[in-house]
Amino acid sequence: MDRPERRKLAALAVTAALVSVGAAAPPAATGSTPAKVPVAVGYGGAVASVDADATAAGIEVLRHGGNAVDAAVATAAALGVTEPYSSGVGGGGYFVYYDAKSRTVHTIDGRETAPLSADQNLFVENGKPLPFTDAVTSGLSVGTPGTPATWQTALEQWGSKKLAAVLKPAERIARHGFTVDDTFRSQTAANETRFRYFPATARLFLPNGRLPVVGSTFKNPDLARTYEELAREGVGSVYHGDLGRDIVKTVNKPPVDPGSGYDARPGKLSAKDLAVYGAKLQKPTQTSYRGLKVYSIAPSSSGGTTVGEALNILERTDLSKASEVQYLHHFIEASRIAFADRGRWVGDPSYENVPTQQLLSQRYADSRACLIKDNAVLTSPLAPGDPRHPAPCAKGGTAAPTTYEGQNTTHLTVADKWGNVVSYTLTIEQTGGSAITVPGRGFLLNNELTDFSFAPANPAVHDPNLPGPGKRPRSSIAPTIVLDRQDRPVVALGSPGGATIITTVLQTLTEFLDRHLPLVDAIAAPRASQRNAAQTELEPALYNSDMRRQLEAIGHSFSLNPEIGAATGIQSLPGGKWLAAAEKVRRGGGSAMVVDPAAP
Repeated sequence: MDRPERRKLAALAVTAALVSVGAAAPPAATGSTPAKVPVAVGYGGAVASVDADATAAGIEVLRHGGNAVDAAVATAAALGVTEPYSSGVGGGGYFVYYDAKSRTVHTIDGRETAPLSADQNLFVENGKPLPFTDAVTSGLSVGTPGTPATWQTALEQWGSKKLAAVLKPAERIARHGFTVDDTFRSQTAANETRFRYFPATARLFLPNGRLPVVGSTFKNPDLARTYEELAREGVGSVYHGDLGRDIVKTVNKPPVDPGSGYDARPGKLSAKDLAVYGAKLQKPTQTSYRGLKVYSIAPSSSGGTTVGEALNILERTDLSKASEVQYLHHFIEASRIAFADRGRWVGDPSYENVPTQQLLSQRYADSRACLIKDNAVLTSPLAPGDPRHPAPCAKGGTAAPTTYEGQNTTHLTVADKWGNVVSYTLTIEQTGGSAITVPGRGFLLNNELTDFSFAPANPAVHDPNLPGPGKRPRSSIAPTIVLDRQDRPVVALGSPGGATIITTVLQTLTEFLDRHLPLVDAIAAPRASQRNAAQTELEPALYNSDMRRQLEAIGHSFSLNPEIGAATGIQSLPGGKWLAAAEKVRRGGGSAMVVDPAAP
């Protein structure tokens, strides 16, 4: 893609933005879905998510005086209805919040936790790691849900409304239904075999025993009642009450169809696991890039440290003047190096000594950046460095391959009229999670514990991501907020996609900040993802391009990935104006809306 093509893209984006000034949320309607628009510009606040009903739910809360935190929880709850295979009450996530009054960034770690009875052999049987497919669809993979606690913590700390108020739009959507699209049907079809193992799941997601029809209305009255219970009793219903008891019973004795022939391994979740769970308020990661301040989530997620390290590695290269091939080459190599370090050093800091500050130091990044050559490619798996004792261009140490991580999740980005911003990624891990629906409750349980390493990736290298009692599995989630020198928002973004989240966020940031693409086009740009593997994954537009052949001439090797990530973002514009941006095509396109497209 040469510079004239990029200028054409920029011009198209401006046109789209001008058209989208009418992309305010329509009045909420029962059983109908607003049209998706990937970019919107206006005042009073903005929301971007993968789903139009969910985005509209957030806008509704903003219009009724809610702030960005209130709207983020409302949007997330609505995604639990319309994106139930990616998020919901049975999952977890990471919440990053910018407070406009104090100009500070705060975060919540709402990651799921392993049972207190778990040890490093959680996924080992007869001395061997379980097959991944056996572990995924089981009670054994279910961690203590963190999403309800995240919502309550965010609202108590920074919100202006009660949980009951912000759940109302989602409860209404669940009761009256939303319109089934191609993505929802295809994701259901991909999980059909697993869903049929569990009668409660089959009844909910395979109405009348069939796949949902595109254009039909999908209702979830059980989830509507669950949201009503949460509104009435609070999240204590999950961690100390009837809802929690139903979760524990379902995990420990998965309700399998006896005629299916499937034997779902039971989990080890207890009432105590729920009772002791807490969403953690913690400091964000912070690094500087091109004079800007980049904030994200600290471990247990590896997103903030890995994106931050890669940005620091790229800091010494002028990506704005690099050719497209050299830009991608340096982006790929920086990703490779950062993933090598991630695998060795990042895990739950309550159990592992994670050198977060050293991983994010420019000194350490410079010691790793000198490994990158313009006309040569590093070999994966690349050995990690030692951020505690940086050694310039060191290639020593023992390499370990990157472990597998499922590639689903969902992300939302919100801003309000006061200038507050939220970047929030939430998940149940695999598309469809564990495939186990809590009977009568209307939501799927996560399979997040499969994000642990089942066994050390290399027995000769310490693996910080083995299971442990109450431990949080490592994540790649990377909700990010960028501030200027005066600590004012520039852009906020994030993405789903398992370990590809890191490379998606990194590429979108550099396309926007360095390559100067409009945000909606930085999100839409064809993606590459290198995760310390022998091959770099490319989306079709890059895989089928001459650029691939030029990169192969340097020494790169590639594989095809049909779709990488599904980002959303918000950009601050002068005069209190916001630009919300989402995907144009991926996952059927995303949804961007503003409260008021007109001038104030």
